[in-house]
Amino acid sequence: MPRGLPMFRSLQVRNFRLFLAGQGVSVAGTWMQNVAVGWLVLDLTHSGGALGLVIAARFVPLLTLGPWGGLVADRREKRRLLRLAASCQIVIATVLGVLTIVHLIAVWSLAALIFAAGLVDVFDTPARQTFINEIVGGDRLGNAIALNSVLVNAARIAGPAAAGVLISAVGVGPCFIVNAASYVAVIAALVAMRPAELMVSARASQRPGQIRAGLRYVWHTPQLLGPLLLVAVSGAFAWEYQVTLPLFTSRAFDGDSRTYGAALASVAAGSIVGGFAVAHRERIRVRTVALSAIAWGTMLGVTSLAPNLASAYALLAVVGVFTVAFNSVSKTVLQAASAEQMRGRVMALWSIGWQGSTVVGAPLVGFVGQDFGARYALGLGGVATLLAGAALLAASRGYTRNALPAKSLSRSVVESETASM
Repeated sequence: MPRGLPMFRSLQVRNFRLFLAGQGVSVAGTWMQNVAVGWLVLDLTHSGGALGLVIAARFVPLLTLGPWGGLVADRREKRRLLRLAASCQIVIATVLGVLTIVHLIAVWSLAALIFAAGLVDVFDTPARQTFINEIVGGDRLGNAIALNSVLVNAARIAGPAAAGVLISAVGVGPCFIVNAASYVAVIAALVAMRPAELMVSARASQRPGQIRAGLRYVWHTPQLLGPLLLVAVSGAFAWEYQVTLPLFTSRAFDGDSRTYGAALASVAAGSIVGGFAVAHRERIRVRTVALSAIAWGTMLGVTSLAPNLASAYALLAVVGVFTVAFNSVSKTVLQAASAEQMRGRVMALWSIGWQGSTVVGAPLVGFVGQDFGARYALGLGGVATLLAGAALLAASRGYTRNALPAKSLSRSVVESETASM
């Protein structure tokens, strides 16, 4: 285990090594399921519209119930909550696999099961994001998030590739069964952790009005509000690769599914490089978030003008670098600037902005691509992210010049804010 390299300093923590191992297996299984869902919907309906609705079903619970999930994460023991979430996902994926294998699956039942998986994500996502801080502590948080992003993007390459082989060999159904089995690795990793080595955050007390208190807390904390608004803009318009890349590769370059797959691989490969680059950084500010958004938006705009497919692949790799850089530094800043009792609710808002905005953003980006052209769809995300990043950069001049501390407000201030609701 590397002890002398600052890039890997989080791996010195045994519990974090276990966490990464479980997450790596699970994320690969999740991407296998994502590929299988898309294939299955098109096989059942031959409709892109139906595919969009099924994808949206996964994020509707997050968009509507996200703050509640964050509050639960603030109130409950996160390791236990993650074990429960993984157990629920095992059941959902198993039912989905069995129904598919015995040819009893229909679009409505598929959408219902995907919705159920999204409902579990409402609680899993904020608990998982904030649990990293409890594993490694604030001084290694940015490094741990970056290394986790590297692993996630590596799994984004391995999972779809494995799904393609499995679907060709035995069909769609077994992909769901493999995904169910992948969650066993998550549970095993959580069980194997040493609880005494966790830096457990203070839990929020149970009292009325705490969701409103969380929203009010963010509204009155510029170091949180600015980055969250930027995450929402970029999540809605730039982080729509499942819409923009198929349009871009097929309509701008007359490509096929292999072209689309190569484009995704280019972004994922760049994301791995970006994750390692961020892992080097020890001090991350709101200004860092703004600059990474400006770079990401600029590269999306440049990529939308790519003259040929080879240059598009190269530019998409650079896009991947800044995509994961923005993702990593924004999560780091949000957790570092949050008080312990509010961290789950803050990261729930992050998940709404980054993932839940797909419900609104995907149709809008798709409409632009359909009516104005694929390059405009990609460029729209670039321009929106660039402008939002520039706005945050200007606003950040009023923030502290120092790197953000692990706690931006004392516990007494947070509790008095909650009591006033």
